[in-house]
Amino acid sequence: MCQPTITPRYVGMQMCTCGCCGCGCGPPFRRLFSLREEQERLESYRDQLAKELAGVEERIKELKGK
Repeated sequence: MCQPTITPRYVGMQMCTCGCCGCGCGPPFRRLFSLREEQERLESYRDQLAKELAGVEERIKELKGK
């Protein structure tokens, strides 16, 4: 289960704060990331948010159709 306290530099796609495996099971194995790595993580997170938003919009349309 992911930790409730979120440190932005370690947040992964599933709001994981451990920074290594995505599960929030322990402390980060790395403390610092290069700017490129941070950019890649943020872009990946943005893409996941876009997919989530598309799913939410699709579900709203389904519910309105009922």
